[in-house]
Amino acid sequence: MMEKATITIDGRKIQARYGQTILQAAREHGIYIPVLCDHPALPPEGACRICLVEIERQRTLQPACTFPVSEGLVIYTHSPKVIEARKFSLELLLSDHPLDCMTCEATGNCLLQDLAYEYGVTGDRYQGEKHQYPIDASNPFIVVDRNKCILCRRCVRACAYINGVEAISVFYRGFNAYIGFGADSTMQDSPCEFCGSCVEVCPTGALWPKMAIGKGRPYQLQKVQTVCAYCGVGCQIELQVRNNRIVNVVGVENAPVNQGFTCVKGRFGNDFVHHPDRLTRPRVRKYLLEGGKREGKERGEWVEVDWDTALDLVSRKLVEIRDTYGSDSIGVLTSAKCTNEENYLMNKLARQLIGTNNIDHCARL
Repeated sequence: MMEKATITIDGRKIQARYGQTILQAAREHGIYIPVLCDHPALPPEGACRICLVEIERQRTLQPACTFPVSEGLVIYTHSPKVIEARKFSLELLLSDHPLDCMTCEATGNCLLQDLAYEYGVTGDRYQGEKHQYPIDASNPFIVVDRNKCILCRRCVRACAYINGVEAISVFYRGFNAYIGFGADSTMQDSPCEFCGSCVEVCPTGALWPKMAIGKGRPYQLQKVQTVCAYCGVGCQIELQVRNNRIVNVVGVENAPVNQGFTCVKGRFGNDFVHHPDRLTRPRVRKYLLEGGKREGKERGEWVEVDWDTALDLVSRKLVEIRDTYGSDSIGVLTSAKCTNEENYLMNKLARQLIGTNNIDHCARL
């Protein structure tokens, strides 16, 4: 069998690998096909029917996210028939969806809103019963609003395939179907680890971080890319900042280490940055700067210094202790929050410069 198939999308011939879906091949070649339930990091679901395309010699429209490529496929992604089907699917979704976009937290960051705008769907074509689910704010990190859920099952797949916890599933069927947690309980009482992967992939405002509520629209936030400070894995995160305060944290898409996902600390544990007790500059005891010694049990007051002064003081004291009491009078304890490279340098510092084997690691204790 040939490794690649030649397919035609909207009159453009491209090479697609066998085993790819039409959507994957289109993305690889920069061809736009709208989606709601699909996410590049998750296995395909085929739930939303927004990615329907027209394929020659196929009796019906087919979902691009699950239809495999084969030699000679001729595909139309925006034919009148396709556009009509997508618009119909969006109208059905919006018939049971709150139309509160003016006050919704997800405004400006909602895939459903973007598609409704793109296809001119207003949400008032089909009138009928609407769900009125209570909002679940029982846990400290995430607000769950099932009224805004479109049952795309992204959160279900993220919990199962990214985090491996399987705390989220679909309960009941048909109009009564809804996303639930654990044994149909609250997120707080389920096996959820609050990693926030479900929030990361949710295309609407059904799952939203509490820390970001009322803090600003996407266009009002400054985005700062950095590395999570909690461990040595090196996950890349994006800090969303307004008025010099972190209001939300998301994973960096396509980051080599974490591919856009984080743990609970990386996503929700950054409030320490604004804690009034946080040290922002090095501090040393005043008597050390004055060249004196501690008197009795008095340890003296702290004073702020620059990094050069602090590091110079530490290095001088280490040399003084080593030369006075011997190398083994010094011990070194490294941290799991450092990278492997940093811990290796601490190993060289202890063994080669100080001359001691008294070195240990906090993760072993």
